[in-house]
Amino acid sequence: MASEFTYDAWMEAQGIPIHRGYYVEDLRTVEVGPWSQRGCDAAFIQLAGMPGVVESRVQEIPPGGTLPPFKSSIDEICYVLMGQGSTTVWSNKSDKRHSFEWSPRSMFLLPRNTWHQLSNMQGDHTVRLLHYNYAPMAMSAVGNPEFFFNNDYEEQLPTADDLFGEAQATIQEHIAEGEAGRTLWQGNFFPDMGVWDKLMHRPGRGSLNRSVYMMTPGTELTMHMSVFGAGTYKKGHRHGPGRVIVIPGGEGYSIMWANEDSERIVIPWHEASMFVPPDRWFHQHFNVGEVPGRYLALHPPHQFVGMGESIEDLARDQIEYPAEAPWIREKFENELAQRGLKSAMPNDAYKDPDYTWDYQGVADN
Repeated sequence: MASEFTYDAWMEAQGIPIHRGYYVEDLRTVEVGPWSQRGCDAAFIQLAGMPGVVESRVQEIPPGGTLPPFKSSIDEICYVLMGQGSTTVWSNKSDKRHSFEWSPRSMFLLPRNTWHQLSNMQGDHTVRLLHYNYAPMAMSAVGNPEFFFNNDYEEQLPTADDLFGEAQATIQEHIAEGEAGRTLWQGNFFPDMGVWDKLMHRPGRGSLNRSVYMMTPGTELTMHMSVFGAGTYKKGHRHGPGRVIVIPGGEGYSIMWANEDSERIVIPWHEASMFVPPDRWFHQHFNVGEVPGRYLALHPPHQFVGMGESIEDLARDQIEYPAEAPWIREKFENELAQRGLKSAMPNDAYKDPDYTWDYQGVADN
C-alpha cells in the first residue's frame, strides 16, 4: 500500500498487526504479533485522526519476562493497560540507573536518547502497555527511520533519586480573565490514573467536570484527565487531530461527527477503551455507569491543538446544552433507562447557556 508519510511506510514494514478505524473497545484484548525489532508481541493502533501526527502501539511482556534493552531518540509516554512490572532507565553518560515499579493505570515517561528495559514482575500474568509518541512528525522531518533507533547519541539523566517519583504540582495557570486557574502537575511517573484525585473544578465543559493537567519535564509531552459524574455528560466540542483518549475507569459512550450532515459515530467505552477524535470533529462524552467516568487524553504537539481551553469565540468550538440537537438528550436518557438509571443532569442546564454548576460538596484537591 502506498504511504503518504515516511512513518507509515516504516510502520507497515514491521510485520505486526495495525488496527485502524475510529476506536478500539478494549486494548487489553486487541490482536498482537511478534515484533523482531523490540523482541516482543505488539500491534500498532492508528485510528482516524492520528496519521502523520502521533503514534500509539500496544506491547506485551510475557509472564516473568524482561524485554531487551532499547533506546529511542523520541520521548514516549507509557500507560499500563494490565499487569505489574518495573522499568529501569539509564544512560551510558550517567553513573546511576533509575528503577521504579508500576501497576495497572500507571503512566510514565521513557526519556529520549536513553536506554530503558521493561520487566514483568508477575509469573502468571501478561503485561500490556500502551505507548504514545510523536514518531510520525519526527520521521517526516528526518526521513531515515533508523536514525531514531540506531543513533549513538545519548543524553545524561539527572542524578536525583526522585527522577521517577510521584508527580508534583508546580504551576498555577490562569487561562483567561475571569476563569478559574488550573494546577499543572509535572512528573515522570503518575501511579494510578484510575484513582488520581488531585483534580480541579473545570465548569466550562459542564457536568460537574473536574480535571488534572499534566506534563513531563524536559519534553513537550502533555496530557490531561477529566472526571465527570454518573448520569451526566459533557458538552460537545472539537479541536485538532492526534489527541489519543484512553479510559482509566467508568462506563459510557462518546459520539463523534464532522458536521451537521455527517454520520454520527457512537463509541462504547469502559476501562482500556481508546479513541481519537479526527481533526475538527465534534465529539461528546456520556457517563451511563454508576461511578464517575474518567478519560485520559494524551496530547499531540501544541501545533496541532486546533483550539485552546480558552478561545475568543467558544461558540465555534463548543455546543452549549440548550443548542444541542434534541436526540442527544433523548439517547442519553434511553441509555440510562436500559440500565435502570436516571439522568443527573439538571433541567435548567438545558434552558440557560450560562447555567452555573453547583460544585458544593464535590471534592477539589
